[in-house]
Amino acid sequence: MALPPILPLPDVARAGDLPQDLLQAVQEALLAGELVAIPTETVYGLAARADLPEALARLQAAKGRASSVPFTWHAGSKQQALTGELPLSALVGRLADRYWPGPLTLVLERVPEGLEHVAQRGFLGVRVPAHGGTRALLNSLPFPVVASSANASGQDPLADAEGVANQFVGKVHSVLDGGPAPLAMGSSVLKLGRGEFKLLREGCLNLQDLRRAAGLKLLFVCTGNTCRSPMAEALARHLLENALECSDISRFGFEVQSAGVFAGFGSPASAEGVTLLRRRSIDLSGHHSQPCDPALLNQADHIYCLTRDHREQLLQQMDGEAAHRVQLLDPHGADISDPIGGGPQVYEACATAIEACLRARLQEWV
Repeated sequence: MALPPILPLPDVARAGDLPQDLLQAVQEALLAGELVAIPTETVYGLAARADLPEALARLQAAKGRASSVPFTWHAGSKQQALTGELPLSALVGRLADRYWPGPLTLVLERVPEGLEHVAQRGFLGVRVPAHGGTRALLNSLPFPVVASSANASGQDPLADAEGVANQFVGKVHSVLDGGPAPLAMGSSVLKLGRGEFKLLREGCLNLQDLRRAAGLKLLFVCTGNTCRSPMAEALARHLLENALECSDISRFGFEVQSAGVFAGFGSPASAEGVTLLRRRSIDLSGHHSQPCDPALLNQADHIYCLTRDHREQLLQQMDGEAAHRVQLLDPHGADISDPIGGGPQVYEACATAIEACLRARLQEWV
């Protein structure tokens, strides 16, 4: 049996830069349910039309898998991959901005139309490969494409076109040659959803890398770090736990702290604040104040100040490049007054104002 043809695939930016005869041949093959081998930066993949069950069955048979295993949707751009309603969209977006195009497969809690056959229990794997020609090709097709690494089940994936052609004689329509795959190893596969942050396969990205890219370090700042900012810290952590459906937000890469522009070390939270949050099932009794030292400020991704005066104090300590990280907690620019010395109603009003601001910010975080 003859080897499948090996067709050069240039590393270009747009579908219009690809040879038209190549585009037509690949589209006709995939439309008919054939398989086409494609290059990526990790390994070569076997691609099939995602919304055609017979094409998926052919891909399953080529892999030699005994049972049905979902394949990965390969999208031509971040915008295409993340269209539609997406749980934890801000968190997913940070990972996509950091690693796409590139060697990361995200298994997400979403199934776009046409991809129902490759989803598993409401989750679907998606990646945006780094090879420009492959992305241009994917963007040109009027149907979604899934792929799996070019290897028989249990064998090492192949990283060059000739090896793929030799192994899949009679099983693929053609092999698109983008040169040797630079990484020659599978993508990292991260399952990400509410309550889920699980590395299913470690490629060149490890769990620490992914958490660092996904989460945020949040710092809340008031004057003495005993009233407003501790309440903001505790309420923010509580909101994140609920949004992520996880009691340990560090699993998603989040860290939440508070400090004061004129704080010392070790003072407890105000008794009124502790009592107030206890009624919301939030424990503030273990809080100890800390000042805004340079190390704490430098490591924070976002610094939220309770008043304009707090922000001005911090900006005097920081260089101009860091100013964009220092914001008022209230998205509308209002100060949140200090409740110290006030009664329960004053503290309740303060906590309510803080929580409203946090809820407005939450969509920026997750």
